[in-house]
Formats: sequence, C-alpha cells, structure tokens
Amino acid sequence: MLVNWTKSQKRANFIMNFTKINSTYGRIRSKRWLNTIVILSRYLIAFAFIPSGLKKIMGLRFTQIGTDNPIGFFFEGLFQSGIYWNFIGWAQVVAAFLLMTQRFATLGTLFFFFIISNIWVITISLHFTGTWIITSLLLFAIIMMLLWDFNKLKFIFYFDNYSVEVKDLNYPTYNRIWIISGFILFVLSVIGSLLLERQEYGTPIFFYIWFASIILTVVLAIYLNRKGMKTTIF
Repeated sequence: MLVNWTKSQKRANFIMNFTKINSTYGRIRSKRWLNTIVILSRYLIAFAFIPSGLKKIMGLRFTQIGTDNPIGFFFEGLFQSGIYWNFIGWAQVVAAFLLMTQRFATLGTLFFFFIISNIWVITISLHFTGTWIITSLLLFAIIMMLLWDFNKLKFIFYFDNYSVEVKDLNYPTYNRIWIISGFILFVLSVIGSLLLERQEYGTPIFFYIWFASIILTVVLAIYLNRKGMKTTIF
C-alpha cells in the first residue's frame, strides 16, 4: 500500500509540475513575433549547412589546412573515409531540408541537435580558434528551437502507461507562405552552392545576385505574413 501511495504521489507531483511548465510554455509560445524569429532561425541554420553538406556529398575537401595541423589531420581522416564523409554531407542536407519545410522542422531540429553538438565537441577538443564561439551559439539556438517544440516533445518524459489527452491549440505557427518560402530557399541554396563551386559562376556578381534573391524571398515572406495571410497547414 505504501509503495502504491508513493507511486501515486510521484505521479501527482509530476502532473502538477508539468501543468506549471505547460502554463509558462503556453504564454511564451503564444507570441507571434517569437514564432517569426524561430522560423527565420530555422532558415538561417539550414542555409548555413547546405554548402558544407554539398561539398561532402560531392567528395570535396572541407578545408585546405595541412595535415601537420591537428585540425587538418582530423578533417583529412574524415575525407579519406569516403562513404562516411558522404554520409555526413547527406545528413546535413537532409536535416536542412526538414528544417526549411517547417512542417517537419521538429524532426530537422532533432537531427541538427546531434549534428551541431558533435561539431561543438570537435571544435572544443581540437582547440579551434574562435570557432567554438560560433558552434556554441548554434547549439544554443538549436536547444531554444527544441524548447519551442516542447509541446511535441514533452511526451518523452511521461510515465509508462500514462494516457495523454490530444487537443487542438491555437499557437502561432507556420502557414503556406512559410512552407513555400522554405522550399524556394532550399532550392536557391542548393543551386547557388553548386554553381559557386564551378569556376565560371564563382564571381562576385553571381554571388550578389544569388544572395539578393535569398534576401528578397525572406523579405517577401515576412511582408505577406504581415499582410495577414494566415492559412495554417497541419
């Protein structure tokens, strides 16, 4: 009886604490301006990893640092692995695609959490000069995105054999504009990254046109959303 009461008490405390967390989460998650920042952050992080991911898929070296340097030696070892080097590239590009779709952004965020946390440990272990600051900021951003999707992930922490009520929520989220913009940005990122690897397209003029088209897509998406087009996709 005492054991059953203790279990019941633990479950009651768990539910009470989760209720408080859900209440706080709901107040934060209801902010439309935060939703916009999260969506734009997804675009930015995905965009940052597409060029390096494509290099690995094409079997190109990521850096020209010599093997006499521990960093260069490490990346050369990864490059010489062949299939594993390609696998890392595919993982980065697929995660970027998922993040940009918005519909599957939570899955993309989980992928990137493991990718970026691994990169973060590498930059600290090999004593990258200054790079660890950038990877720390990326890791922080990904953790914030996971917290933003807490409503989807919280069930991981529930007890076994625990029934969960599913209900509709009116939190601000992505819509057709953000989804279409994500696909456009992904295509632009891939095409631009591939063309910039070719000598005839690796010119400042092409880069400026490519970068301007990306900025224009983002600005247009923000403008259309501010105009009130809020057709939500589930």
